[in-house]
Amino acid sequence: MGRQDGRVALVTGGARGIGYAIGERLLAEGASVALLDLDPVEAEAAATRMQAARADGSSGTVIGVGADVSRAGDVSAAVERVVDELGGLHVAVNNAGVLRDNLLFRMSEDDWDLVVDVHLKGSFLVAREVQKQFVAQRLGRIVNVSSVSAWGNRGQANYSAAKMGIQGLTRTLAIELGGYGVTVNAVAPGFVATDMTDATAARLGLDVAEFRRLNAEATVVKRMGAPADIAAAVAFLASDEASFVTGQTLVVDGGLKLVG
Repeated sequence: MGRQDGRVALVTGGARGIGYAIGERLLAEGASVALLDLDPVEAEAAATRMQAARADGSSGTVIGVGADVSRAGDVSAAVERVVDELGGLHVAVNNAGVLRDNLLFRMSEDDWDLVVDVHLKGSFLVAREVQKQFVAQRLGRIVNVSSVSAWGNRGQANYSAAKMGIQGLTRTLAIELGGYGVTVNAVAPGFVATDMTDATAARLGLDVAEFRRLNAEATVVKRMGAPADIAAAVAFLASDEASFVTGQTLVVDGGLKLVG
């Protein structure tokens, strides 16, 4: 018996990196999984790859869904498709994100809008849509992905503001939805080795291996995070074992904030 047997999970930004790892973990725990991504071709390719690689005994199905989480119409259509094709919806993970890092005096309004719209508005739109299903069935888990950058990080005014906004959104939705059997929590990853963080290294003109080494040394545990580390935390918050946990932000950073 898996913790998610018979349930359906939607993971935004699910075609790669942390989102893909979250989908893998929820699938392994028995869920059927919808991987939502901006590029429908990439979403479908990721779903095919995950379905083919799933562990023996996993009964879940994986589908890829294309949608822009910053557009209400896209989100509504995506959720409707997930419910129709997979037979319901019980878990929503808001992981979709982009980076447009720059110092304040160089940051354009477009860079601000894009990052805030994808991270914060996207989380709002998905939560607003899925709560219809969750409230009606009096069961649901929303897990939002924040970041340790929410507490401030040079060159990330847009990203930091969006990620701290997600924490406020998380607490407010927990208050509003708790009486309907819905929990809302967040995970705040530290440095995790993904294509996105590798792109940050390139932007800074650093070798990827050296960038990873420096970030690993900044943690208490002296290693960099892996997408699977974040997936494990999300899987707990999405489970019935966490049914008495809501409105919380779980920091998963190897102790980075203890010393930083």
